[in-house]
Amino acid sequence: MEKQINWLEEVSKRESQLLEDTKGLLSIPSILDESTAHEGAPFGAAVANAIQYVINLGTRDGFQTKNVDGYAMHVEMGEGSELIGVLAHVDVVPVGEGWTSPPFEPEIRNGRLYARGAIDDKGPAMAAYYGMKLIQELQLPLSKRVRLILGGDEESLWRCMKYYFSKEEMPSMGFTPDADFPIINAEKGFYDIQANGTTAASVTEAAAGVWTLESFQSGQRVNMVPDLATAVLVGDEDVFELKEQFQDFLLQKGIQGYAEEANEHVTLVVRGISHHGSEPEKGLNAALELARFLTTIKLDAVGGRYIKLIDRYLVDSFFGEKMEIAQEDERTGALTVNAGVFNYTMGEGEGIRLNIRYPISIDDDQLLEQLREKLAVYDLEIDHYDRKRGHYLSPDHPLVSTLSSVYEEQTGEPAELMAIGGATYARAAQNCVAFGPLFPGRLEVAHQKDEFIEWDDMVRATALYAQAIYELAK
Repeated sequence: MEKQINWLEEVSKRESQLLEDTKGLLSIPSILDESTAHEGAPFGAAVANAIQYVINLGTRDGFQTKNVDGYAMHVEMGEGSELIGVLAHVDVVPVGEGWTSPPFEPEIRNGRLYARGAIDDKGPAMAAYYGMKLIQELQLPLSKRVRLILGGDEESLWRCMKYYFSKEEMPSMGFTPDADFPIINAEKGFYDIQANGTTAASVTEAAAGVWTLESFQSGQRVNMVPDLATAVLVGDEDVFELKEQFQDFLLQKGIQGYAEEANEHVTLVVRGISHHGSEPEKGLNAALELARFLTTIKLDAVGGRYIKLIDRYLVDSFFGEKMEIAQEDERTGALTVNAGVFNYTMGEGEGIRLNIRYPISIDDDQLLEQLREKLAVYDLEIDHYDRKRGHYLSPDHPLVSTLSSVYEEQTGEPAELMAIGGATYARAAQNCVAFGPLFPGRLEVAHQKDEFIEWDDMVRATALYAQAIYELAK
C-alpha cells in the first residue's frame, strides 16, 4: 500500500530554508546584459551567476547537475529511460522605477515576498526545486528521471532553450511553473516586430508656429507595457503655454508627468503603469499617452508623421482594431498589440517594437504581410521579427489528467483548463503545459514594480509541484 503523504505539511517543515534559498536567488540582478557576455556567460555575468547559484544548490543537496555552456542548466534525480521535465527561468525583466524597496533586496512584507522575479520566475523555480528536494529527502521511489531545466534568456529571445535542446535530451512530458493555476494547455502565437525608418534623418527647418520633435523615447522591453516616455521639443513658441497645456492634459487624464525647460529645449515626461505585454490593456502605456498629447500641438512634418503613426495605429487600440488586424477564436481568444519600445531621434532615424499575440487558428504569414503594409504607409519597414507559433495540448493527454488530479486533491477546486496570451516554455518542449504559480483571484504583478508572491501561495505551490513531480515519475 502506498504511503500517504501530507505534502503541505512536509513543505512547511522546510519553509525557513525554502525562504532563505529563494531570497538568495532573488538577490542576483539577472537581467540580460550583453555588455558583460562572454564564453560560458552568453547573457551576461548576472544571469551566469544565477545559473551557478542553482547549480551550487543542486550540488549541496546531492542532485546531478549540469551547466550547459551558460545558456541553461539542469538539476536531475531519479532513474529510468523516460525523462520528465520541469522548465523555468532565472532571468528577469528590467526593474523600472517606483519600487517601495530595492528590487534585488528581497523582503517579506504583509505576508508577501517582494523582489523582481518573485513571481516571474525565480520564486516558482525554487518552488519546483524544493518539490524535487522533498521527494529526494523522503526517499520516494521513482521509475523515471526528473530534470528541473532552468533557462537564462526567457524574457528575451529564448536562445537558452534553443541551445539547450540542441545539446540535451527532450523530456517525454512536463510542465512549466510560469503562469497560472490550475492548468494552461493553450497559448497564443506571437510576433516581436522591429520596424525602422530613416525619414527622421532628412530633417527640414520647422515653420513658424511649429514645435520640432527632437526625440521621442520609451520602453525597455517589447514584452512590457512602457511606464516612462520622454519627448524633447525645440521651437520659438510660448514655452509657458506649452507647459500649461501639458499640465492640463495630465490632470484631465489623471496621469503623472511633468515638463521642464533647459537650453531652449522643452522635455515632456509621462509616467505610466507597466504590465506584462500579453495584457497591454491592463497597463498604462506612457508612450501612447504622450503621443496622445503631442497630437494636440503643431509639430514639424517629420516628427509629426512619427506621432501620427502612433496615434493612427496604436493609441486606444490594444486589440489591433486600428491596424485592421483584430481577430479572435474560441480556443485562445483575441489578438493583442503591445507597443513596447519607441525610438525617434531627429537627424538619425525612428523605430517601433511591437509584441503581437495572435489566436492559434489564424494565418500568421498573412498577419505579417498585413503589418508590413500598414507600417509602409509611414515609411517603416520590418527589419527583424521573432515568431513563436501557438501551443496546444489535448485535454485528454495523461499529463493533463495527472496534474488535474493533483490540483483537485490538494485544493478541493476543479482543475479548469485555460488559454493565455503569454508565452511560456510549454511551447519549447513536447507534451508540456503551464501549471501555476498564480492561484485564481490573485493579483497579476509580473513585470510590474513591487513584484511579489504571496508567501503562503509559494508554500502551497511547492506542495503541488512536489506531488505532481512524484505522480509523473513514480
